[in-house]
Amino acid sequence: MTQTAIQRILSNVESAVLGKQWTVRLCTVALLAGGHVLLEDAPGLGKTSLARAFAKSLGCRFVRMQFTPDLLPSDILGASIYRPASGEFEFRQGPVFTNILLADEINRTTPRNQSALLEAMSERQVSVDGVTYPLPSPFLVIATQNPYEFEGTYPLPENQLDRFMMCLSPGYPDRRAELDILNRHRTGQPVDSLTAVTNSAEVEELQKQVQLVTVDPSLSEYMLEIAERTRNHPELTLGISTRGVLTHYRAAQSMALVDGRQYVIPDDIKQTAVPVLAHRLVCRGVMSEDHRRRGSQILKAILDSVAVPV
Repeated sequence: MTQTAIQRILSNVESAVLGKQWTVRLCTVALLAGGHVLLEDAPGLGKTSLARAFAKSLGCRFVRMQFTPDLLPSDILGASIYRPASGEFEFRQGPVFTNILLADEINRTTPRNQSALLEAMSERQVSVDGVTYPLPSPFLVIATQNPYEFEGTYPLPENQLDRFMMCLSPGYPDRRAELDILNRHRTGQPVDSLTAVTNSAEVEELQKQVQLVTVDPSLSEYMLEIAERTRNHPELTLGISTRGVLTHYRAAQSMALVDGRQYVIPDDIKQTAVPVLAHRLVCRGVMSEDHRRRGSQILKAILDSVAVPV
């Protein structure tokens, strides 16, 4: 039953988002692990379509929010409004009260607004005027940013990046996939024709199943060794935190479940390492726009150097 539900989600999203099978798979892993996704790519490569496809496939509420410099935290979280008739304040929920939030061009808003999402992404709750409001479940943030143009942007600080389980750069589709995209868009947007193949209750059950996936102690040691190597690497000023290791652990469990297993194997750890860990690294003497590329290279070298448990 579990594998059937996961395959329904994968197949439905892939039918509308062509040429991005691995990206769709990783986003599904993040969803089931309860994480969030940052998509870094050039404009026009399907980031919004990917988020819409997931929302339609899951039958969940979806909100797209364009992040701009003039936004206020209350525009995201909501605000308390005074009602003269009752003489009381009433809380009006903001766009963050949804199942899937597309934070479009998140680096174009100010750090004040970026930080407004921290509690929502970490704790699945929002605190306004001393009152805490729980967010709907499941809750997934898919944020996008253009890594090639920096005028008028506010780079995400490390603590904000750390809230994203994965940072993905899908890139251009291959020639055959792009031809299929042209043919599929002849009569309209493929995403518009999608229907729900699951529901929020089933997604929550899948998320619980992820936590039951077995991880051998030797594989836990393997993940800790990878993290330790990043902390002592001469080219890195910031290695993987304990939260990063925990996130990697959960992502490996989720990858195993997506692949139809109730136990983690070393390949689950290797396949999720770069998407989960690379954006958490800070390289010594490297400009911010090159951090991700250099961090990925260093991480791959570390993976090649650490002995895989037998």
